[in-house]
Amino acid sequence: MIPADDLIALVRNYNPKTNETLIRAAYDYGRAMHEGQFRRSGEPYFSHPVAVAAILTEQRLDDATIITALLHDTIEDTKASYSEVETRFGGEIAELVDGVTKLTNLQLSSTETQQAENFRKLFMAMSKDLRVILVKLADRLHNMRTIKAMSAEKQAKKARETMDIYAPLAGRMGMQWMREELEDLAFKVLNPEGRASIMRRFIMLQKETGDVIPRITGDMRTELEKAGIEAQVLGRAKKPYSIWRKMQEKGMGFSRLSDIYGFRIITDNEMDCYRALGAIHQRWRAVPGRFKDYISQPKSNGYRSIHTTVSGRDGKRVEVQIRTQAMHDVAETGVAAHWSYRDGVRSENPFAVDPAKWISGLTEQFTSEEDHEDFLEAVKLEMYTDKVFCFTPKGEVVKLPKGATPIDFAYAIHTRIGNACVGAKVDTMRVPLWTRLKNGQSVEIITAEGQTPQATWLDIATTGKAKTAIRRALREADRQRFSKLGRELARAAFEHVGKRATDKALDTAAKHLRLSDRDELLARLGSAELTGREVVQAIYPDLTPAKSDAIDRGRAVIGLSSDQSFDRAPCCQPLPGERIVGITYRGRGVVVHAIDCEALAAYEDQPERWLDLHWHSGPHPAIYAATLDLTIGNDAGVLGRICTLIGEQKANISNLVFVDRKPDFFRLHIDVDLRDAEHLHSLVTALEAESDVAAVSRLRDPALLNAQRN
Repeated sequence: MIPADDLIALVRNYNPKTNETLIRAAYDYGRAMHEGQFRRSGEPYFSHPVAVAAILTEQRLDDATIITALLHDTIEDTKASYSEVETRFGGEIAELVDGVTKLTNLQLSSTETQQAENFRKLFMAMSKDLRVILVKLADRLHNMRTIKAMSAEKQAKKARETMDIYAPLAGRMGMQWMREELEDLAFKVLNPEGRASIMRRFIMLQKETGDVIPRITGDMRTELEKAGIEAQVLGRAKKPYSIWRKMQEKGMGFSRLSDIYGFRIITDNEMDCYRALGAIHQRWRAVPGRFKDYISQPKSNGYRSIHTTVSGRDGKRVEVQIRTQAMHDVAETGVAAHWSYRDGVRSENPFAVDPAKWISGLTEQFTSEEDHEDFLEAVKLEMYTDKVFCFTPKGEVVKLPKGATPIDFAYAIHTRIGNACVGAKVDTMRVPLWTRLKNGQSVEIITAEGQTPQATWLDIATTGKAKTAIRRALREADRQRFSKLGRELARAAFEHVGKRATDKALDTAAKHLRLSDRDELLARLGSAELTGREVVQAIYPDLTPAKSDAIDRGRAVIGLSSDQSFDRAPCCQPLPGERIVGITYRGRGVVVHAIDCEALAAYEDQPERWLDLHWHSGPHPAIYAATLDLTIGNDAGVLGRICTLIGEQKANISNLVFVDRKPDFFRLHIDVDLRDAEHLHSLVTALEAESDVAAVSRLRDPALLNAQRN
């Protein structure tokens, strides 16, 4: 365990004006509170908070963060209280310690719903003071460094949580060194054989070629000296997990992987960065498509550097990063650079981002997400992606994740632009909205007044911001449309019992049904979550007519205008209970498709033809055909038994076609008339249980729609 004097010396190295008395008091208090507690390794427990504090000194953080590290487990694991910490060390430190305690209690690897809620709490804690997550990351790093003392099950759980959450979060904050170490420590637990294999190959490579890092470093220094550039040159082999990931992504073996070495050139000023780039490219051949200028276009976490990959000695590719010392400080500590000290004063690093602005930019798009899964998806989309840089027609740069589309670009500019998007031009050429954007492309968004987001955009968009805005617009549009439809349904339902659907009557019904207000009642009525009968019954239970039988086909679909009729698409044969959309045709009304129908891809660029539809809730008659692909044994009486079984399930066979006949099996397509999706599920389950049925599945064929068109 590091003694108090040594820890204070580490802080004094970068902050001679440190409050040694307060740090020593925190050290003594934390040691006293943890007296008698031991880690699984047998070490005194207080050795852990001290090690966490030492990790944070490497980032030259302020006294409050160092003291928080020393005390971060006291409120949770000892008799210490918030008020006592506040009395002894002040409100700022007490708040930080309490924040870290709350983060420690979050189970980020729990079930998806709970995980999403805990992510909300994580971002809330970060928004109050980002230093709590800096302490938590250092805490996780030390725990991963000493993970061997844990049971195998807990090691795997902690390693997976580290790989999925803490490592990407560290990378998003710009702390790349911590991300790499966390990933590698987790990799060592989750795939020890894979990591050992990488290490063995490294050793073999060094035996064959020698240590190439000093040679390449020397070559680079020579070229820089020739150009009259003063700079540090640092070289390193990439971490085993980074190499493993590249092997998986590129589908190639270690021997074919070239850029496993990385070099950094740290110059005195920004001009020398570009001069150094010229010297490197003049000496070695640049690899096409592997150049990024994060100096002119910095990342949102303040990261600035020039990245290039060149063919070095023996044709080996090496990655080179070129930056100034101030840029390097931010690259090492990321957002934490805001609190860094140098020579006793807070470092005035011009490249350090304002943590408040950074976290607000990261969290504002998540605050409106009501659905747990949507929120979790949005967070992970933002945390786990690389970036591409595209340009507006005016030359402004828009940063997007890899795989982004023009929809993401439009919403990145402004929500209003995204909502009104009808098309896009990339490098002056009109492209579909699902086009994947590439670095350096110029994108022009085409808008139209009256356009609204389409449900299909959710499958096209990749950024959390775009998906959040689309869902919000769809919810609002649905609410308005459903509210209008609900008003008509309420009027008809009340008139049926000789009453009027006045605002007062609807307010009363909403109150009886425990809904927030009249608008919510109408929206639920229009979306078929409520029936007109239920609304009337809430006020006039004695006047409510007996519940009708099955819903007739003419009113089976909600969302059509009074003059529109519908047909079910033969390609997907949607059934009541399934999510559906409609495609309009001139003179033919509306064709209803299941939301996941492959044939819908043909209409992606015609959003004006799409209708958001819903099946009416309630019992439907068994009149909706679905085709089953059935393989049965070729024995006497089998087909008869299958037909009888289908009849017993209250499903009528409307057509039967033999597709393939073999000596031992028949394959046939059977059209059956069903009530809804649940009826289909019951029928398929019954058929699967039949011993003479080898296979049964629902047949959906996009080619059937093409045949209908022709």
